[in-house]
Order: sequence, then structure tokens, then C-alpha cells
Amino acid sequence: MADMEISTDIKAVKQELAALRKTIRYHNNRYYNEDSPEITDYEYDQLMLRLKALEKAYPELITKNSPTQMVGGEARREAGVLVQHDVPMLSLQDVFSREEIESFVADMQAQFSDPEFVVEEKIDGLSLALRYENGELVRAVTRGDGLVQGEDVTANARVIEDVQQHMKDRLPYFEVRGEVYMEKAAFDAVNERQELLGLKPFANPRNCAAGTLRQLDARITRERKLSLFIFNLQKAEGREFTTHTEAYEFMKAQGIKVIHNYKVCHTVQEVWAAIESIGESRGSLAYDIDGAVVKLNRFSDREQIGATSKVPRWAIAYKYPPEEKETVVRDIELSVGRTGRITPTAVFDPVRLCGTTVERATLHNQDFIDSLDVRLGDTVRVYKSGEIIPKVKEVVKEKRPAGAEPFRIGRYCPVCGAEAVREADTADIKCQNPSCPAQLENHLLNFVGRTAMDIKGFGEAAIHGLIEQGYLSNIADIYHLHERRGELVAKGLIGKEKNTDKLLANIEASKANDPARLLTGLGIPGIGRAAARELMLQFGSLNKLAEAEAEAILAVRDMGEVSARTLVTFFRDETNRALLAELSDLGLNFVSGEKAVTTGAAAGKTFVITGTLPTLGRKECAALIEAHGGRVSGSVSRKTDYLVAGEAAGSKLTKAQELGTAILDEAGLKALLGAE
Repeated sequence: MADMEISTDIKAVKQELAALRKTIRYHNNRYYNEDSPEITDYEYDQLMLRLKALEKAYPELITKNSPTQMVGGEARREAGVLVQHDVPMLSLQDVFSREEIESFVADMQAQFSDPEFVVEEKIDGLSLALRYENGELVRAVTRGDGLVQGEDVTANARVIEDVQQHMKDRLPYFEVRGEVYMEKAAFDAVNERQELLGLKPFANPRNCAAGTLRQLDARITRERKLSLFIFNLQKAEGREFTTHTEAYEFMKAQGIKVIHNYKVCHTVQEVWAAIESIGESRGSLAYDIDGAVVKLNRFSDREQIGATSKVPRWAIAYKYPPEEKETVVRDIELSVGRTGRITPTAVFDPVRLCGTTVERATLHNQDFIDSLDVRLGDTVRVYKSGEIIPKVKEVVKEKRPAGAEPFRIGRYCPVCGAEAVREADTADIKCQNPSCPAQLENHLLNFVGRTAMDIKGFGEAAIHGLIEQGYLSNIADIYHLHERRGELVAKGLIGKEKNTDKLLANIEASKANDPARLLTGLGIPGIGRAAARELMLQFGSLNKLAEAEAEAILAVRDMGEVSARTLVTFFRDETNRALLAELSDLGLNFVSGEKAVTTGAAAGKTFVITGTLPTLGRKECAALIEAHGGRVSGSVSRKTDYLVAGEAAGSKLTKAQELGTAILDEAGLKALLGAE
């Protein structure tokens, strides 16, 4: 069985893996727990061999609870054991200007006679200490907390090609510190495979390297081709070293890969020139760097000046300004969200920023486009905000092509062609068609979501497939799905027969939900769960709310003019009225069974809950308050009547004290509500 050809169809592989694991778990239970095996040992072994063969071919698809990851009935540990540091793995103090570099150099020169400085690249990766005993690698340890302990990742370190396993000179003890990283090409290859397998791609090479080094399975580490540079001697026994560079030369003779292109400097001018040189090389390196390190060369100087509890005093890290690249805008795409908001996105020639290739950046709205004057064909400077989110910084107008025209979002929805209108006092331009296909998927996800109708098992994939196949064009169609059960089962859009029936039952059960949930699910701008509940408490039914005038809606607690106008507009729209009529005919509950509590200590009061309470969970506490007529808010303000505070209350407690808000513990809340 294990010798059979392994499919390259990822969907088929995933299905076979799931079936194998389920079958093996069943037989494990029959064998170990029920003492009643149904298959021979040989047949069981063949199942396990097939599972191992598939997982060897696709190690990214190994799950924590796979039978191959179980030993004696217990799951293997997710990470290595903790190891005590022989030498603390401290971080470096970051500086951001030439003046700070000059100050550091001057300070070292004032304390030492003709100090030498080594300037080298600061690799953007994960710190790792390697320990050798009698010339043999015995332990690889992550930084961990930096002071006391790190994690043993020796098995994974041994499969990194750059990790030297044996030293030529067999010193009794030799510990070095380096940086595990991924070259750009290796990172791209990993993400390409992730996408092929339907898995989430990594955000950047550093995250990928860190996650890979802590993998349970060293096969994945080997496959992802991590790299390593050594940048420091931590400890040596059996040989004395005078300088950092002397230690480097010794390491290189042992076959240990150290930071390359480091420079020894004596003056601040030389130091700054070396920093600039490294900065200029950033774009041509095969890997990412996030700065340059300046460190004293002589170990005796380092020992004399020492370290704080966090950083060595003998080294600093210069961080370069955010990386910027020029690229050309080839298109400005318009997308439409659930609320109808039209968002422009610049599509430009791919550029590499902070370890990833980017080719898109949001332009937010028409005002943002106008402020930068972005046009098709423009050369723009892009950067990553926080080294994560691509952004357009400015237009290089001297490179603008002749005839480039200002860009306008336009008056019509790019998806359905309906009128698009700029909302008053905002920068948002919105499609006015509530049935716009672009809004439908997000609208349906909101409707079935936990805070709205809470139809369990109705996920994004199912909704997307049902829309594509023409089964869903509005929320009412959800309640017609049972009429097409046979087709749904045959096509597998929701799953097999059992899953389909389960979802259809959940849809049917949701009809009995309180109308506050239905109102939340309609996706009316500004009407969330709390507002919907207040409206239902006031009006009692959706039909009464639908006929209400703005003045009556304004009388509801926390309703403002914008929300009142929005509700009136929504319920006067003929399309929306037809939708509500259909939902009513389908049997959805329009009448609230909850009555507003108008008396008692909590009635009309606003509560905020923070910290951990002795017996009540956050949701239980909120339900208790609401049952007594109170309202629960997420933030403390002058409108807050009571703060219910448990352990680790944090900043909300501080703010409540500053505002003079009444503060209750759990016992005090129950006493107030008479709920003891």
C-alpha cells in the first residue's frame, strides 16, 4: 500500500490523509481501548506506512494529532525542552541617526585607548546559540527570554546546511551565537508551495525562519533551506582570543560560516562610511538585513565596559530608515465592500520591500488620490508601514508620462453599474444598490455570523460556492436552500449528506432567533448588536420599527440622527421592504420576547466589564446586566455608570478612577442587581 503512487492532486491528497487518520484512530481505539481489533497487524502497518509516505511527501500537511505524531497515546511535545543559557543572549540598543553613532564612538574613545570597531550587517532572522564540546556540536538553543533559558532546537539545527557539525580544533567547549535566516529565493519557494497546498503564506522571511526552526518535524526544516551566519563568540575554553575578528578567523578555519564583509574601523568617519556602504548594498543582497551593528573589537574592552540587564554597552545597532522603492503604477483597481464602499488600489510593477514582493497598495479614497495626485503611468515611491503594510508615499512627478490624466473613481459602481454617491461629511463613495453582487458575499457572512443569526457551520467557502452556483442572491435565499437539498448533496457544495442536513437544520432553527439578531444581520450601517437590541426593546417588533419615523427612533437610547435617518431610508426602500416581507413569510421571528426592564438599579445604566471575575465569564456577566435592564459597553467614558472590575483590570480601571466612575466587584454587582 505504501508503494502506491502518491497523487499530485492536493485536494485528493488532503482527502486521503483525512480518511487514513480517521481509519487509523478508529483501529487504535479498537486495539488499545476496547481490546477488540478488527484488522491484522499487517493491515494496520500498511495503513500507517501509507500515511507516513504521504506525510513525507507533504510534511506541511502533518497535523499535531496525526497518528504518526502520537507516542504511547499521547501527543508529542510541540516544542523542544528548555535549556539554561551559559551566556545571556542579550538584545542590542537601537539607534537611528548619525549623531547617535558619533556619540557612541566618542564615548568608547573616551574610555579606551585607540579602540577598534567592527561594523557588520544585522541579519533579519532568529538568534541561535551553538555549543560544541570537544569539537562536536551538542546543542542548539534559541534566544528564549535572553537571560535565563532558551529552547533546544538541536534536531532542526543539524539539518541546516550552514550549521557546522564538527570543528577541526577539538576545544573542550566553544559556544557561538548566530542568526538563522532565509534567503529571498528560499522564502519565495516556500510560499509558492504553501499556496499550492492551500495553506496560508508566510508574511516575511523572518517569520518563516522562526516558525521553521521550531517545527516538530526536522524534514520541514531541511526542505525549507534555512541559512545561518555566526556573529559572535559567546564562550571558549582551551584557547584565548584577543579580538572579535581573531575569533572570526578561527571560526572560518573551522568551517563555521560567519558574517561576511565586516569592516574594522578606527574613526567615526570610517564607521559611518561602513554603515552607509552596508545600506547601499541592501537591495543586492540575497537576504534581508534590518540594520548595521557597531561593536568593540577587543574582548578586554568589552569585559571592562560590561552590559546592562538588557543590552551590552559595547555594541549598538543602527536601524536604516524604512526601505523605499520606486515603481510604476500600471492600474488603479476599484473594489466594493459589504457596505458598498468603493476602495481604489494601486497596481504597480513588483518591487521587493522588507523581505517580500509587493505589487499592490491601497489608495484609500478619492481624497487620498487627489492629495498625492496619483495617475496611471506615474512613478511612485512605495514603502511598508511598520515593515508590514505596503503604502504609496509620493509621486515622482518629474517622471510623469506625457498626457497622464487625473484619476476619478466615477459615479457608477464598477461591479453592478448602479449609481455611486459620496456620503455627506465623509470621504466614502458608495454603491447605492443593496443587491450589488460585490457586496453579497460579505453581506451574507455578516448575516450568518456569530453576532447576528449565528448559523453554525455556514462558513466562507460554503457561501462563496453557493453564490457562484447561483443558489444565493440575497439573505432570503438562505431559507430556500432546503428546497434544493438533493442538488446540494450531489454537488457537495456544503459537504456530504450529513453536513448538508446539519446546516439545513441550523438554518431552520435560526428562524426562532430574537429579531434583534435578524436586525443585526441586515447589515444596516451603524446598527450593530447593541443598537439592534435597544431598538427591539423599544419597538417590540421589526414591523413596528419599519414604520417608525426618525423622531421615534431618536428617542431610543444612544440613537443619533445619522443612525435614525439610515434606518428610515432602509425601511422605506421597496427592495428592502420586499425582502422583509419574504423573510416574514418564510417564518422568521419578527416579534421580540424580551421586554425592557424599566425599574431596578441597573435599568437605563451603562456598565463596562474588565478583568477576570471569580465565577462569571464576560458573556455571563453581560447577560446578567442586560437581563436587569442595563447596557454593556466596551469602553469607559463619562457616560459609564458602573465599572465591574475583576483581577488584572488594567487601564479601564485607571480611567474609571480618574473619571470618578462607580466601581463594583462581582459581589457588589450581584448585590446591586439583587442576584445573589
